[in-house]
Amino acid sequence: MTRYSAEFKEQVVRKMMPPTNQSVASIHRETGISTPSLYAWKRLFQSRGYVVPAKTSQPDGWDNKAKLAAVIETALMNEVERSTYCRERGLYVEQLDAWKAAFEQAGDTATAGSPSAVGRRAQEDARPGKGASPQGEGTGGGGRPADAVKKSPGHLGHRRGRLIPESMKQMAIVLIDEATAAGARQHKACEVLGITGRTLRRWRCADSLHDQRKGAPRTCPHALSDEEKKTIVATCNLPQYQSLPPSQIVPRLADEGIWIASESSYYRVLAEHDQCHRRGRAKPPRHAAKPKALAAAIANQVWSWDITYLPTAIRGQFYRLYMVLDIYSRKIVGWEVHGEELATHASVLIDKTCRRERIAKDQLVLHADNGSPMKGATMLATLQKLGVVPSFSRPTVSDDNPYSEALFRTLKYTPAWPKQPFQSLDDARQWVHTFVTWYNTEHRHSGIRFVTPQQRHQGTDTTILAARTHLYEEAKAKHPDRWRGRDVRNWTPIGTVLLNPDRESPNADAETKRLAA
Repeated sequence: MTRYSAEFKEQVVRKMMPPTNQSVASIHRETGISTPSLYAWKRLFQSRGYVVPAKTSQPDGWDNKAKLAAVIETALMNEVERSTYCRERGLYVEQLDAWKAAFEQAGDTATAGSPSAVGRRAQEDARPGKGASPQGEGTGGGGRPADAVKKSPGHLGHRRGRLIPESMKQMAIVLIDEATAAGARQHKACEVLGITGRTLRRWRCADSLHDQRKGAPRTCPHALSDEEKKTIVATCNLPQYQSLPPSQIVPRLADEGIWIASESSYYRVLAEHDQCHRRGRAKPPRHAAKPKALAAAIANQVWSWDITYLPTAIRGQFYRLYMVLDIYSRKIVGWEVHGEELATHASVLIDKTCRRERIAKDQLVLHADNGSPMKGATMLATLQKLGVVPSFSRPTVSDDNPYSEALFRTLKYTPAWPKQPFQSLDDARQWVHTFVTWYNTEHRHSGIRFVTPQQRHQGTDTTILAARTHLYEEAKAKHPDRWRGRDVRNWTPIGTVLLNPDRESPNADAETKRLAA
């Protein structure tokens, strides 16, 4: 059974505390520690007065115990210390004041254990450097154990590409000059220091001995001094600015005739002091992961569907065209036109299309965007009943559903597109029926070697493309000078079709170029 030290437990529990507020599940996935152990450690540190939220990472959603611990921790602090405390933990001072007033009004402070003892313990835990050994006692600088600091083989030579301090370069030049003045050979003196004569000449000819390589220490003459950084931190923690971000503080200081640094410098300095965290009830921006790459090697394996508008005779009103496309064959396998956008219409369309194409359970993946008809309860229930796996695009990212977007572009830019709006729902349905018939049976699609979607869907495209290849080979045999040794046009059938391919996929670029209709 694995035993963890108290320091390790505290380090893990602090990940659950503001401002990171990681959940137990995420820490379990990250560290592999069992969930019961994490909950036990959490309860242990909550009992010691640590601010460990019980359920939610939003401060207003903390339980009373966590709120009380935060109030007690800040009870003996002055305004600047409270401001620093709040910035480090993603809180507003007003939140602390509201919690304190609520506890005083409800009388919870009388039954919350021993506030003074918990407050003293919290104050001691919050002191900088608590629990860390002083530098120089058993550590090798930066808090590392002394035995972890490796002995350096020397600042010069013995390792190619080593970053050598400027002072050591100057010292090496002086030592070599003294050795040569005493009668030593220059290359022998260089060998003693572990460098070559070429390196010495380069150092002598350089305008500056400062190392210009990446990773070398840099000097910035216009950088903020330590005093200026302290002034920025102290200013941001003044009572009148304690709940304001730098974007609000800098203009207010400018109105008072005070300029210390730029707004970006304020953010950078606060981040260096761990005082730049998201605060308030607003949730942080969520990064939506790219949908899983899908591959269709045969027909009726991956479908893509979407809804587009059809203009009506009444300005501002539109009909909705529901259209389902097989990405392997580019065939329109289902469509309907309605006057409104509802998940019920979509579920009926998918149900009828699956029955018409005889889709078995767990055979099909249906990709769509994030619209309400696509993710409605009626639609999802229908997909579950049919055994169809749903797939969704990222919010507001049309590139995740390129086949349907390309189809709508072909539909609205075809020469047969009516110049006038549709007068009725029947007119719209009749025109779409004509378009679908033309698209599936007559249109030669560039993404599938210029065969019709119907031919590709039925599998007859292989014979057609083989006949084209044979024809081109005969033409080349009759007129070889027209090809000049080059191969005939490639009529090989398109293989697997990818939807949202990964960047590292070898066929990603080639397949992406064939998305347009």
